[in-house]
Amino acid sequence: MGGRKLFRLVCLEKPSKASKRLTNWGESLRILNSVVKRQILGETFATWANPMVECVCWAGGLWIHAVSGDKKVVDAKLADAKNVSPKVSQRRFRQMNRRELLKLTPVIALGAFAIPALREPLLKQGLRFSDWASGKLFRSGQLAPTFADSAVTPLEKFPINDYDVDDPGVIFENWTLSVSGEVQKPGEYSLSQIQALPRTRQNTRHVCVEGWDVIGRFGGTRLSEFLKLVGADATARYITVSCADDYYESLDMATALHPQTLLCYEMYDQPLTREHGAPLRLTIPTKIGYKQAKYLTELKVTRVLDRVGYWEDQGYSWFYGL
Repeated sequence: MGGRKLFRLVCLEKPSKASKRLTNWGESLRILNSVVKRQILGETFATWANPMVECVCWAGGLWIHAVSGDKKVVDAKLADAKNVSPKVSQRRFRQMNRRELLKLTPVIALGAFAIPALREPLLKQGLRFSDWASGKLFRSGQLAPTFADSAVTPLEKFPINDYDVDDPGVIFENWTLSVSGEVQKPGEYSLSQIQALPRTRQNTRHVCVEGWDVIGRFGGTRLSEFLKLVGADATARYITVSCADDYYESLDMATALHPQTLLCYEMYDQPLTREHGAPLRLTIPTKIGYKQAKYLTELKVTRVLDRVGYWEDQGYSWFYGL
């Protein structure tokens, strides 16, 4: 009953009648669109059963008459304001406390998403807040699940999912990882130098944003060990990587130093194959798949991000922890 009542309050006048009073059809369409939106919001308001909502909806319907230029209707509505909603008197309106007003917040937020100009900024701010909150909740000592060898997906069934091509044509003999930024030892590092660091092998789950996941066996050196080798400033906030296929990605320092974050050069105890990111890729079982860049060519330790990540720059989450 409350929903139907509020619906009628919003639609004090049928759009077709209001349109007839307007000489400008463009204005008619604008008002018609406004009425439709108010109908939808009226139904939403009704579910909250908030006495104040009836006042808001009545005022919205009154605004429609004001825009239509019908002064007589406006005056009549103002004169009969006390009779529009018997449940809401002036005394009751004054008594509405802050808690009741706060109940309208979700409805107002929902209504804001109906405005195209506000939709994208709101989504971006929501994504930033989500990343910030996820970063605060991330526990550097919390390990991702590991699995027995019997649970590992066979290599031939491990999906190949690339940003651009399966093989960007890296010449292994000439390959080096270029290191720069907030480090004591910038320069070019060969694969043999990276492989000389302690090796870690782990059976962990790889989760793709497209909806699939598999358990794989990965081997390499902890990124934290490599950062120690190059003398990285641990107070810097970010690690960025660039790839042979022009892909790029960034990590927060806590994730980079996590004991399961690897500079991976092996899969299934064999050298990494080209289609899986050879000669070097990231393996990060605490993150979604697109954070785990392949075909690494550059690594930078920085306090400021010039660019975030390929998919993040398309609107995806930056932190995306699992």
